[in-house]
Amino acid sequence: MSFQWPLALIGLLAVPVLAALYIAHERRRTEFAARFTSPGLLPNLVDSAPGRRRHLPLVLLLAALTAMLVGVARPHAMMSVQREEATVILAIDTSLSMGANDVRPSRLIAARNAATAFVAKMPKKFRVGLVGFSGRAYVALPPTDDRALLRTALASLRPGEGTALGDAVALAVQLGRRQRGRDGTIPPVAILVISDGAQMNGQTGPGDAALHASSLHIPVYTIVLGTADGVIEVPLADGFHAQLRVPANPETLRTLARLTGGQFFAAPDDSRLRQIYEKLGSRLGHRSESREITDLFAGGSAGFLLAGGMLSALWFRRVP
Repeated sequence: MSFQWPLALIGLLAVPVLAALYIAHERRRTEFAARFTSPGLLPNLVDSAPGRRRHLPLVLLLAALTAMLVGVARPHAMMSVQREEATVILAIDTSLSMGANDVRPSRLIAARNAATAFVAKMPKKFRVGLVGFSGRAYVALPPTDDRALLRTALASLRPGEGTALGDAVALAVQLGRRQRGRDGTIPPVAILVISDGAQMNGQTGPGDAALHASSLHIPVYTIVLGTADGVIEVPLADGFHAQLRVPANPETLRTLARLTGGQFFAAPDDSRLRQIYEKLGSRLGHRSESREITDLFAGGSAGFLLAGGMLSALWFRRVP
């Protein structure tokens, strides 16, 4: 919590001072009463001793004073609010290793299916683009709010040789920066990369692409998909096939997320991938914003004053 006028909080020093004065007054009142009568005779003079409830009006008054002084300081709190506009670029690895079936039915199909859950968690006004990458990065779908077009583009992704990870991030940055909001400014951009391994080829290294995205304040979220037991079949001459191990390699993706202020996730199976997509969809759909909450303290002080006044009236009504 922050305050627009923090100097007003100095007034809170009056609260313990008033409490101390009240305690001192209560002690003097007791001592004054003891001067004119014997404590042993007091039960014969009064029906009952004042209870602790007599202090409640003052407690409510001090609580109201505290709330009022905090309200005067104009408090602000960070709150999660829904974004109105943003661009999210999905960059999906379509290299041959994404055909491994250690994530059922395959890494690539699992990524395509789970992307639907990811987009469903984002506001409908968000523009979503799609970049595929194997030996080169290509635009499968420019940013759009048409979710049917996105589903069609996801279904069109096909595996190819190579993994141009850095090129994909650089292309995703370009796509995001081309967008304009209703007021002509560039809406917030975020990139989500899903892959099973590190850079194999391409013109831009992942480190250079990460630094470029970071300089533009574009976070890159990364998901490594697959396990250490991934295997694909590679066709050979004369109709033969050979099995090739393609273990997931998370290090490059982890570094890419760290350098850009994003977050790295591991998805060893389809259910975990869906959970990550849903979590990210909700996260990217909201932003933290500092908002003034003075009204809460103003309402609290009024409530405490009202309650204290009612209790005081009831209390003095009982006193003959």
